[in-house]
Amino acid sequence: MTVQLTTLENGLRVVTQDMPHLHSALIGVWVGVGARDESKSEHGICHLLEHMAFKGTKTRSARQIAEEIEQVGGDMNAATGLEMTAYYVRLLKEDVSLGIDILGDILQNSTFDAQELALEKDVILQEIAAIEDAPDEIAYDLALAAAFSGQSVGRPIIGTPDSVKAIQSADLTSHLQNRYTPNSMIVCAAGAVDHDAIVRLVTAQFGGHSSSTLENTSKANFIGGARASPKGFEQCHVVIGFPAPSYRDAHYMEAQVFSGLLGGGMSSRLFQEARESRGLCYAIYSAAWGLRDGGIFSIHAATGQEVLGELANVVADEIRNCASGGLTEQEVSRAKAQLRAGLLMSLESSSARAEQMARQLLSVGRIVEIDELIARIDSVTIAGLRTFAGNLLTHGQPAVSVVGAGQHSQKMADQTLQLFVC
Repeated sequence: MTVQLTTLENGLRVVTQDMPHLHSALIGVWVGVGARDESKSEHGICHLLEHMAFKGTKTRSARQIAEEIEQVGGDMNAATGLEMTAYYVRLLKEDVSLGIDILGDILQNSTFDAQELALEKDVILQEIAAIEDAPDEIAYDLALAAAFSGQSVGRPIIGTPDSVKAIQSADLTSHLQNRYTPNSMIVCAAGAVDHDAIVRLVTAQFGGHSSSTLENTSKANFIGGARASPKGFEQCHVVIGFPAPSYRDAHYMEAQVFSGLLGGGMSSRLFQEARESRGLCYAIYSAAWGLRDGGIFSIHAATGQEVLGELANVVADEIRNCASGGLTEQEVSRAKAQLRAGLLMSLESSSARAEQMARQLLSVGRIVEIDELIARIDSVTIAGLRTFAGNLLTHGQPAVSVVGAGQHSQKMADQTLQLFVC
């Protein structure tokens, strides 16, 4: 499988990976602009634009966009994140040119019709309402808000009802023109693709546009604290978050390996102790994700409010045990194997591979070979993991959120926070 990269004269990068055993291709445009790049008055505009891109261009109606893709058996979707937004199509190899034509059309010629905009705002308001019925999503949003209080990176990607209602067609047009420029975009294709043919098609679609010099947002600053929702649910959801390395940081892979051994699977410490040994919850997970200038390491579980204190103590005890020398070669080796296997398995999926390449180019400016990633995993040591665990407990206050215990949630969040403040 060959990876090829071409940079057009206007700065737009085109990267492909030919996967000869496939009959289909995933083609997408990844834009290095996300929710953290929004001003307060723009809150939710990246997500709204992602929706509106499919709602009609100068030459295609929303229905025509959908019908042209589905007429050839393809599918089309998009996603908004904190630091990037993606638009992609999956098609048979003979229909790749159609996919690039439609991607170019929706990202350059969308009309943002006022009637369509009003309808789509209602759709997003329903999406926001659905989140308010999901305690796990509320808990993660509150934890992020506590971690990065008062910053764009700590706001919900989807926006709020008031912020979404305030966005107008002219705002979307301005955002598209100013932010969706060649130097902030990656066209990525994986599967049954021919690099030279892709480059020709992309040049025809995007080659006439010039780049901009808009700067990214200010550095993310982890603050921490306790947040809660007064809503009541059947279970009590808790999220505990700590500062974590950026994906550009030399210690980023330590966070990934530690996440695997602490709460990454059925053999992990938290699953074995909290669920298997004590029956405190059905599921408990940890995760580590990075930003360009920081990150967050989180633990999430849902349990009964009467045992939340015991569960939080299990989390604190396991992290302390890891920091004080309790790690074993066997569990570290197992966590590395899980991470290594996940990376290798991702090579079998055109969508996963396309996203991986696009994220690497936007994040670090180059394609990181799989051998280099595996070498980074293998280089993680027990000593490094002990230091990482110790840093979680000595940084200061973490970000804690509790949802589901009604009016008791804030008190429980405050109590949980104190378990991790040295």
